[in-house]
Amino acid sequence: MSNATNLKIKQIDIKKISFNELSLIKNMIFWVDIIPNEKTHKNAIFARPFNDKNAIPQKLTDDNFYVKNNFHGYGGKSYQCIEVHDQIYLIWVDQLSKALWLKVFRVQEILPENDKEYLLCDMESRQLTESIDINFDTSFVISKNNLLYGLCEIEHRDYLFSLNLKKTKQEIRKIKKFDNFVGNLSSNISANLLSWIEWSAASMPWEINELFFATIDNDGEIHKIKKFSNKFINEGKNVSFFQPYWLSDNLLVCSEDSTDWWNLLFLDVTDIKNIILKKRIIKPLTEYGSPQWVSGISFFSGNIKNLFCVAKKENSWVLEHYQNCQCIQEIKLPFCSISDLDACDRKLVIRGCSFSCFDNLFECDFEEKSHTKLLNEIPFEPVNEYARPESFWFKGFNNQSTHSFIYKPLFERFIKSPLIVRAHSGPTTCFDGSLNSEVQYWTSRGFTVAEVNYGGSSGFGRKYRERLNYKWGVLDSYDCKALVIDLIRLDLIDSSKVAIFGNSAGGLTAINALCEGDLFKVAICKYPVLDLNDMHHKTHRFEKGYLNSLIGKYSKFGNEYQLRSPIYKINQLKKSSGHFFKGYITTNGGEDIMSTTGMIKLGNYQQLKEIINKYEIEEISRKSLDSKLKSSIFYCEIEINSSFDVDSRCQNFVRSTDWSRTKSLRNSFSDS
Repeated sequence: MSNATNLKIKQIDIKKISFNELSLIKNMIFWVDIIPNEKTHKNAIFARPFNDKNAIPQKLTDDNFYVKNNFHGYGGKSYQCIEVHDQIYLIWVDQLSKALWLKVFRVQEILPENDKEYLLCDMESRQLTESIDINFDTSFVISKNNLLYGLCEIEHRDYLFSLNLKKTKQEIRKIKKFDNFVGNLSSNISANLLSWIEWSAASMPWEINELFFATIDNDGEIHKIKKFSNKFINEGKNVSFFQPYWLSDNLLVCSEDSTDWWNLLFLDVTDIKNIILKKRIIKPLTEYGSPQWVSGISFFSGNIKNLFCVAKKENSWVLEHYQNCQCIQEIKLPFCSISDLDACDRKLVIRGCSFSCFDNLFECDFEEKSHTKLLNEIPFEPVNEYARPESFWFKGFNNQSTHSFIYKPLFERFIKSPLIVRAHSGPTTCFDGSLNSEVQYWTSRGFTVAEVNYGGSSGFGRKYRERLNYKWGVLDSYDCKALVIDLIRLDLIDSSKVAIFGNSAGGLTAINALCEGDLFKVAICKYPVLDLNDMHHKTHRFEKGYLNSLIGKYSKFGNEYQLRSPIYKINQLKKSSGHFFKGYITTNGGEDIMSTTGMIKLGNYQQLKEIINKYEIEEISRKSLDSKLKSSIFYCEIEINSSFDVDSRCQNFVRSTDWSRTKSLRNSFSDS
């Protein structure tokens, strides 16, 4: 590999800027952020020149818009920038008007002194669609005849649609109605070929999906829809394709996991009837993809001359630079996680964090014809005091090797340290070792913290993810207990002071683990999944089939849904001296139904109310519910405290996203 390019990197201070949903086009960086001084927390789109950290951001959408995407329930990228000739078409989803909007800019090449307008408006904001309850995917395509193609969700069905960019408040033109879910719409340079992925309602997109291609004729019609199939990839296997992305008029790159890992695939689409496998890159233990919970996840960007890919190798990331499908450069990145990536020409923007640094924006300029020695690592300005994650592998369910992160106490406060086990949400997600202020708070108090990537976690290949198939509610809690037993065996923790924390799916894991034996003394849960029966009947469309693989089809395994639901196990707990706190319950977007005197609950949650009263679990605070939140899952924060002898001032879980605040909180709890 050649080091013939110089990597210029600037670390950007984002204490006041979040840089969500990054885009890079025509030497300009675009992102979504909260409007300053907005009490309602509305989002707007901002921009500034590449590699100019001192530039004051230019707000491109005004305060009358709320830029947000709800496609397939969990949303994703809420806007897209498309270069059309010398102009930039900015298209976004507005939640207030329930419509798509368009605004056109051009770059101001010569910027007057103190001028904050880097982009000049060529066309003011225009409402493209009528106001209607539609969820849009923002993977838009603009054809040569000025038509906009996109994906949308209408009344629980997915459609391919088109719009005339010259018209206003128009009804969308439905081109194709899909029987399945659809995502990742993309087109070649000439915009005469389309690609997308489809998956059935009975599966999640990372379990099995299919890659499709189609042609666009001069009249804007779709023809020759072709499903990609290759005996080395598709035959007899459940395959998940990830991020089909066009590099030229006839070359597409994506990743697929037929080898157990999401690895790169280059396809020649010169003839749509005969798609050729141009090149396949197989790298064991390397992931060029992740579970597609939201739309717009990007692991690669660029073109055939300069393609940039990021890949995860267990606990580290690498950046690969390709030219004409050949990797010419590989750079180790000091990231634990990457949330955004985009490239334009030889410029690259990455948003990521490490075990010692919160989210940062990095701007990389790969200069041509430079032979200066390549920088191997990106410099950080880390937090001075922090507990560093250490990978710890142990024998989990069925004696399988299972991963976790261990954070040792920053100082010795106890003869043996108490332990807090963290179970992640999803359950198809993972812990990546990123700096977390909650973890750092507890390690600064003398606690050991363990983050368990139980079987079913992502980032360790398909087989690791599939361990949880039909075993959610069993294997996950087993793995958490197995880790604790291993740490006790190694004499690393106090076996009488073990807590477990989890949110959402991790809440199910935590309470199940608490109810099964006496290993855990405390369960701290945030909006846990408590009733799988209710989840099956009321969860939203995107994850309706999620439980099919995690537990089994309801018609056949209905009894398992109850057996694995924590709500039916709470009465197994011993009488508690603990608390029910910050609790609220909602059914499908209803109002907050927590009273000041206790819980008021309709239907099948009456049982929980009775259990709380029976065991004298005290409500000590309440949390209001955003009435716009739409979910059928039981939401609450619950702490059951049996005999966890800890400073009472530390019993409430301290949460902070600001390290300086965390340090001050820690200091306020200093020993008497």
